[in-house]
Amino acid sequence: MSQPVAIGMDIGGTHVRVGVFNSDGHLLGQHEASIAAIAPENGLNLIERLIQESLDSVISPSLLGIGIGCTGPLDTVHGLINNPYTLEGWNSVPIVERLSKTFKVPVRLENDADAAALGEYWQGAGREAKRLYAVTVGTGVGTSLIVDGKIYRGLDGSHPEGGHQLIDPDGPACYCGHRGCWESLISGLAISRYARGAKDNGHLLAMAEGDPNRINARLVTEAARAGDPASLAIMQKAARDFSLGIINIISFFVPDVLVLSGGVMKSADLFLPTLEQTLKTPNPMVPFDRVHILPAKLGYYAGLYGGAYMILSEAI
Repeated sequence: MSQPVAIGMDIGGTHVRVGVFNSDGHLLGQHEASIAAIAPENGLNLIERLIQESLDSVISPSLLGIGIGCTGPLDTVHGLINNPYTLEGWNSVPIVERLSKTFKVPVRLENDADAAALGEYWQGAGREAKRLYAVTVGTGVGTSLIVDGKIYRGLDGSHPEGGHQLIDPDGPACYCGHRGCWESLISGLAISRYARGAKDNGHLLAMAEGDPNRINARLVTEAARAGDPASLAIMQKAARDFSLGIINIISFFVPDVLVLSGGVMKSADLFLPTLEQTLKTPNPMVPFDRVHILPAKLGYYAGLYGGAYMILSEAI
């Protein structure tokens, strides 16, 4: 007897991950591969192979559909990847049409932050929270709001970009067209940029064997934990700007749960004390103390769970 399954997929700037899930939300099999510098046609062929390998790892699967979380920009209405910024050459790539024809099942495409938030809502830290706001801080900053199990959308189905809220109008320029947006201040790339430009970064340069291009957020974190003054100052500034953004988000949306994830959040111990202190400021308008701020549970697999949930929430 066949068992109903859904494919969840996460397409990032460097890797594509594919998982197959049963209707209870159990991950039955998972495959992944590098997608960096792969042209769209070859990339689609690779994705089809990974899906088939995942299905082949399960006994008698009956595929209900394929849910995809992908780094944006996207055209989710027409099922297109429009992201030549982190997926070179991937502009107007009709991934939904292609996979629908190949596997003859429904295919859903969403922003990767939305997919990860759905995953955390379904099987992660924000399980079944009425209002869940998710923040992912990595190379960039992704955000998503889930209300009653559904993605909140803006005008014409657009994806609200909490990562580009303005924090410091005198801050660095961002590709979004503004200066001092949240992503330009707290992302992994932002931390690396500050560290490479710091005048007193001698300790970091030594750790990077004299090559400034090897200074990244992970190295800054290590140096800060070791007590390097320049690195501590960089992380303290990032923590302050991070806290301002979180305060804005809570003030705007007052979610039940706010879930934090991403590579930079592996350094949460350097961020959370500042956030906790900021949240202690009395505010008669917003119940900051009742918003649960939690680390994500699903890690790199959140997008896979979210992709599967897109299908299973409609099919079961």
